Amino acid sequence: MRVICTGLLGQYAFGGVTWDYLQYVCGFRQLGFDAWYYEDTETWPYDPIRNEVGSDCAYNVAYLRKVMEQFDLGDRWIYRNAPDGKYHGAITDEAGVEDLMRNADLLVNISGACWLRPVTRRVRRKAFLDGDPMFTQAGIANGKPDHVERIRAHDFHFSFGENIGQPDCTVPTAGIHWRRHRQPIVLDFWPLATEPPEDMFTTVMNWASYKPTEFRGETYDQKGAEFLKFVDLPRHTPQRLVIAMGQGIGSKRPTALLKEKGWELIEPGERLPDHLTYRDFLRQSKAEWSIAKNGYVKSWSGWFSCRSACYLALGRPVVVQDTGWTKFYPAGEGLLSFRTLEDAVRGIASVRADYERHRKAARALAERFFDARIVLGELLQQVGM
Repeated sequence: MRVICTGLLGQYAFGGVTWDYLQYVCGFRQLGFDAWYYEDTETWPYDPIRNEVGSDCAYNVAYLRKVMEQFDLGDRWIYRNAPDGKYHGAITDEAGVEDLMRNADLLVNISGACWLRPVTRRVRRKAFLDGDPMFTQAGIANGKPDHVERIRAHDFHFSFGENIGQPDCTVPTAGIHWRRHRQPIVLDFWPLATEPPEDMFTTVMNWASYKPTEFRGETYDQKGAEFLKFVDLPRHTPQRLVIAMGQGIGSKRPTALLKEKGWELIEPGERLPDHLTYRDFLRQSKAEWSIAKNGYVKSWSGWFSCRSACYLALGRPVVVQDTGWTKFYPAGEGLLSFRTLEDAVRGIASVRADYERHRKAARALAERFFDARIVLGELLQQVGM
């Protein structure tokens, strides 16, 4: 059976983004499917070296080709360049792509990256995977008719917002049945780290990915809004805290303030330029400490980070802000939650006091909740495959 996975792997050629999409393709392959990666975003290509958007997709195609060949997917990827409509990769003609889609059993539209066109509508089952709860649903509720229609054109809708639809969650359903989903982790790519880590708690984040969202008189903001609530954390723990943090839209990151408060900042584009250096950074870390987007927290969405799941798989404990995910995952060993500064300090201290216990528990949680074979198997059951 054939599964088509869509994404933004070429559009945003960054380490964490690469893993987010790649693990779906490789996870379906683990289950014995003929899995393809297909990118058709109707967005003009972004070149991170030049830091500009243009009509030339050479950088994006070269990056995709390199990554796909590394994972034995050299004959299983297609990239469509929006400005000229030309295809690149394993199939380069419209008729070939139409035939591929006509004979596919499932289209998995990860993060809604694929802007459905007639060719992709040919797939007999289409699943929309929302990785940005509250912002996605508010966008539907506030959206233009053509935007809403394209999302509703899918047969199934899944979300990382595992708490959507519950009384304590303010994410609007927008008239759609949202099924629970979480990031699949191909555990073979993230083997248990047995070497001693550096004495640093880390994370990878962007200060702000886009502007705040307004919904029913409330503002739902980005990570920076939550980070400022914990800006004094370095003064309350002896633990070294290292953050690979992007500047955010408009370069609004308050760099001087963060450094003055004791945070160590590194530039992701310089230190983590690809998926391999990204994985090395997580592996070298003692544990993760991180916040979530304000919109995830404020709406009590139940969102859990793809990145945090990767830390867990490596056997690196995770201390992360609660978005309601504690209703679905056990917190206390290997995975610790916080809502306040005091909670965060206690979580870090707990990991430092008994690291070996937390390290083993972290890997066990990844095997139980995030193994791609389990996560994608559950998705397939829900779409009738």
